[in-house]
Amino acid sequence: MPARMRRKAAGKGTGACDVGVIGLGYVGLPLCKAFTDAGRRVLGFDIDPKKIAMLAKGKGYLKHLGPKFARELVADGRFEGTTDFDRLSEPDALLICVPTPLGKHREPDLSYIENTGRAIARVLRPGQLVVLESTTYPGTTRDVLKPILDTSGLKLGALGGMGYQLAFSPEREDPGRTDIATAAIPKLVGGVDAASGKRAAELYRGAFAQVVHVASAEVAEAAKILENTYRAVNIALVNELKVLLTEMGVDVWDVIDAAKTKPFGFQAFYPGPGLGGHCIPIDPYYLTWKAREVGMPTRFIELAGEINHAMPRYVVDRTARALSDRGAALSGARVLVVGLAYKPDIDDVRESPSFELIELLRERGAKADYHDPHVKQTHAMRKYDLKMRSVALTPKTLAKYDCVLISTAHSAIDWPMIARHAKLVVDTRNAMCGIKGKAPVVRA
Repeated sequence: MPARMRRKAAGKGTGACDVGVIGLGYVGLPLCKAFTDAGRRVLGFDIDPKKIAMLAKGKGYLKHLGPKFARELVADGRFEGTTDFDRLSEPDALLICVPTPLGKHREPDLSYIENTGRAIARVLRPGQLVVLESTTYPGTTRDVLKPILDTSGLKLGALGGMGYQLAFSPEREDPGRTDIATAAIPKLVGGVDAASGKRAAELYRGAFAQVVHVASAEVAEAAKILENTYRAVNIALVNELKVLLTEMGVDVWDVIDAAKTKPFGFQAFYPGPGLGGHCIPIDPYYLTWKAREVGMPTRFIELAGEINHAMPRYVVDRTARALSDRGAALSGARVLVVGLAYKPDIDDVRESPSFELIELLRERGAKADYHDPHVKQTHAMRKYDLKMRSVALTPKTLAKYDCVLISTAHSAIDWPMIARHAKLVVDTRNAMCGIKGKAPVVRA
């Protein structure tokens, strides 16, 4: 069947929903609820049938969203999930929320965007709006996604209603954060052309408290990259200061607490064992890759990346030194890594530095286990497949380990118990601050 005939046939269902969200993960699922809460009908697309089946039963698979989220999403009947990508012609607007990881050499991997674009192009119908939400480098929406959509035979913004429209609106989710809802986060929107930007802004105004309509898709793309690069660079600064001040015998956490008393000109960032999550460890490299393409080096950003990526090895070195100071060697030592998720109180392990810590410990001959109340066992990831289960955190368990290495400061963890029963604690998160016990604590 010719492409245009397929679009016509698929278009018979037009009007079944207002919005289609492609990718029902950490970004797409909250976005679905923002629109259903606003009274819009939403068709959610995902390649994982298990997710669709769970949502149909009102069961959630992202713990940080809470036990009621999925039930509330499907309760009013405005949401439907599907794995049938032939139904992409049904929604009036399609919002793309797919991963944008890095390749082996830290180059952008746009395969998820490209594959989604091809799936849309097969059934794209006149009048549909396509919005990319996945974080990427400036120019992706115009130079990568648009040519794929053009293979549909339709043209961007064609006269007479026979074209489609295309925009970029970056996701701004912060998994685990409960003080601000998705719909309350200001929504940046930029179109590939003026008409697309205007229509996308109107769409989001129906669900978000504030929409910021910027000049172009490229401005919106670059703004998201800037937000996360800003954080990556400042985290690198305090990580470098941590290393320096530790050698000088100065506690970097005390220094940050002192500096943040200034009511202007300073924003507190905190050191850690490395960067985690899908944004901060990845997004700056999208910009540096694009900069090299146009012949402009980004030395400042690349230096920040080097510092942050060096942190897991620095932490393991500090652990080895702490053990050595107590007459033990890292080789043969039993180390319990506390916290596998990349940030507190969630089960999100994407790009978590804890995985690298465990691998580095093992490379140096240590026996490494982990405890995380939110991550009961590991699963296969793009880079790691540790095949591990969380061990119980009890006085008896702690007595078996030569060192407890704190990587994530979950609020559910009994820190005083660790202080009382651990033989040695290496703390990368200042979790043991103010907690008294017999265990010596080394900052790392």
